[in-house]
Amino acid sequence: MEPAKAPWASADAPPPPGPPLVRTPMPPPGRSRQQSRQDDASAIKADPHMPAACPACPDAPPSFSAPRKRIQTSADLARFLQSEAVGDFLGFILFLNEAVKGKRASDPCEVSPLLDRLLAVLDTLRQWVDEIPPVVHKLRYGNPAFRTWLGKVEANARGLVASVLPAELAGAAEELGPYLAASFGDSTRIDYGTGHETTFCAFLFCLAKLGLVGPGDCQGLVLRVFKSYLDLMRKVQTTYWLEPAGSHGVWGLDDYQFLPFVWGSGQLVDHPVVKPKSIHDADLVREMGDEYLYMRCVGFVREVKKGPLSETSPMLCDIAAVPHWAKVNSGLVKMYKAEVLGKFPIMQHFLFGSLMKFPEKGS
Repeated sequence: MEPAKAPWASADAPPPPGPPLVRTPMPPPGRSRQQSRQDDASAIKADPHMPAACPACPDAPPSFSAPRKRIQTSADLARFLQSEAVGDFLGFILFLNEAVKGKRASDPCEVSPLLDRLLAVLDTLRQWVDEIPPVVHKLRYGNPAFRTWLGKVEANARGLVASVLPAELAGAAEELGPYLAASFGDSTRIDYGTGHETTFCAFLFCLAKLGLVGPGDCQGLVLRVFKSYLDLMRKVQTTYWLEPAGSHGVWGLDDYQFLPFVWGSGQLVDHPVVKPKSIHDADLVREMGDEYLYMRCVGFVREVKKGPLSETSPMLCDIAAVPHWAKVNSGLVKMYKAEVLGKFPIMQHFLFGSLMKFPEKGS
């Protein structure tokens, strides 16, 4: 099944319909289920904003419980895509996008004690990769040692989250732990993709819902915490050679990631030197990789895929023909809505609890 065409590309015809899903209502005449979901995703309305922090109750401590998967049918996904919850989540992503526009990774930014603790957690996970090397394996992809590493992450997730939280919110580790555990891949399939990345973003969103991160933390959330997460995942991907989950192959941006392209293109809006076409300059990509997430991702693609970008990553080459980063950035946001939030195979694994609420019927 081909992915939806990029928003900056001309579209003479809609993409072909995907395979039908069972137990779902029929779409309107002339519309496929896939097209209906993409319409729902494209219609998400969100302005950049931080989620409202959950109000504190002076009479009782807040109650938390383990989140669970709630999207079981296309109808469930459609309800989520039309809900206030998805608007808040996308608004958070857009707020982070605004926070890093024109910013380099090395630019000064506020790093609160909580962000320092998040960075310490990611450093711990990186050390565990060093302690759990890949085993001898006859296939290139899917090294079984990944199951050992991820099993250790899952077993310690609540404790790791508890080390980040203030004492009065220690109970939230019960709810946030599963988000952290689900942010690094799947142990059964030994794969990783944009759904796991989105779950890590949901983990950060939940911290914002708890009032633990605010507007002043957003530059640091992207250019310190998320950048560290991205570096960790690159290490995991190339140590255990995870299968790409749901990859579009050469027709995707990257076999694994999406959000660093969104926020990375935001960083480059109005850059005086680096243009979308600059990805064809290998020296400039290497030079700018430490400062800009977009260039960091392009550099990774160049490292792991052999051959010219026009053959290995035609989607990136299409984007390179766009004259301005602002258009690239807005197009990638639209693409994220359609290709990640609007895709049932991805969102069926998404977790919902008291902080990231699933819209009940009739709500």
